[in-house]
Amino acid sequence: MKRIMSIFCVLCMSWSVSASAALTIEITQGLEGATPIAVVPFSGTGNEPENVAEIIAADLRSSGRFAPVSQDNMISRPVIPEQVRFPEWRTLGVEDLVIGTVESAGGDRYNIKFFMFDVYQSKKLLGFSVPTSRSSMRFDAHRISDLIYEKLTGTPGAFATRIAYVTDARRGNEREYKLQVSDFDGHNPKTILTSKEPLMSPAWSADGKQLAYVSFEDKKASIYSQNVMTAKRKKLVSFEGINGAPAWSPEGDRLALTLSRDGNPEIYIYTLSGGSLKRITRSPAIDTEPVWSPDGKILAFTSDRGGSPQIYKVSVNGGRAQRVTFEGKYNANADFSPDGKHLAVVHGESGRYRIAVLDIESGKMDILSDGRLDESPSFAPNGSMIIYATQKGDAGVLAAVSSDGRFRQQFTTSDGSVREPVWSSYVK
Repeated sequence: MKRIMSIFCVLCMSWSVSASAALTIEITQGLEGATPIAVVPFSGTGNEPENVAEIIAADLRSSGRFAPVSQDNMISRPVIPEQVRFPEWRTLGVEDLVIGTVESAGGDRYNIKFFMFDVYQSKKLLGFSVPTSRSSMRFDAHRISDLIYEKLTGTPGAFATRIAYVTDARRGNEREYKLQVSDFDGHNPKTILTSKEPLMSPAWSADGKQLAYVSFEDKKASIYSQNVMTAKRKKLVSFEGINGAPAWSPEGDRLALTLSRDGNPEIYIYTLSGGSLKRITRSPAIDTEPVWSPDGKILAFTSDRGGSPQIYKVSVNGGRAQRVTFEGKYNANADFSPDGKHLAVVHGESGRYRIAVLDIESGKMDILSDGRLDESPSFAPNGSMIIYATQKGDAGVLAAVSSDGRFRQQFTTSDGSVREPVWSSYVK
């Protein structure tokens, strides 16, 4: 279980962008009252690289808000609006219907045409033609899922996003650690970094193009930023002692960090343009794990200045820190919800460490997960889900829980353990 400070190891790195084993989603707790929806198989040429309808249905199911009907139960399979007969879908209890086609546009180009209907009102809700390619079809299917989700819920979807995480697997007599990036559902995993020693603290930039992380090259802790597409990489901070827990500002121009350059671990802000540093906290305690509020005005962080790890907040201009968490003897590793009203935290009590959500204004805390060693919570950019790391047997896996705790799923891999997940913002 990660405590306030991790023990850093010496990194031996090499760059690679290669395919790896995909994460597999398993729904572990369903949501009663999920809306019945039908996503009819899209017609096509038979040479499409992806099953668009299957991806859309899986996306909607993974949100916990929708219950796609089985294709085996579909009475008919319309692909254009003129073929839709609403009464037969009403007999199945379906409230919304999605149909479509995937047409070749020459070479590796395609057009996805889709329509969505309100079955009980016999009304078209959406109708779009989405240009795509062989390589981007899966991601564009996620974008279609986002459109459907937002139309039906009023909240933007988060399917066309990515997650970063660290994997840990044994290779002969050695362990191999990888920093990886995948689609939100674990597909299309790419290895960003490979190491013989543990990798730590990945953090997305606001534009989803950069990852900051902690490296121990040359037997010294350093913080790097790295472009996930071009592999261009830059050492940002490398002082004596601890250089850890990087967190990007909402504008992407600064990083909040934990440094011990002046003695004990404190929170600093590093400005990328010019490389200036500003010390934010001043305490004899350990201050670590900073995270920015969505408006960029506040930093929440973990500190044991009160005798046990708790969450505090402080202005990005410095000043007196205020304690935020009071329930339980251990609260750490906070992440702000996109609206800034809640914090996801690791809540420790009676030897168990679970994911909880704190209402900042009222102070009310709700326990969402049910593991014993849950850690590293990260909100989806629409606030609907929280991804985190947990244990399944002896292996580390990722899990996700809806922000109200009613829907849960796990992400497993056939290739070792997974930990330290972080959800990207919307991919531009």
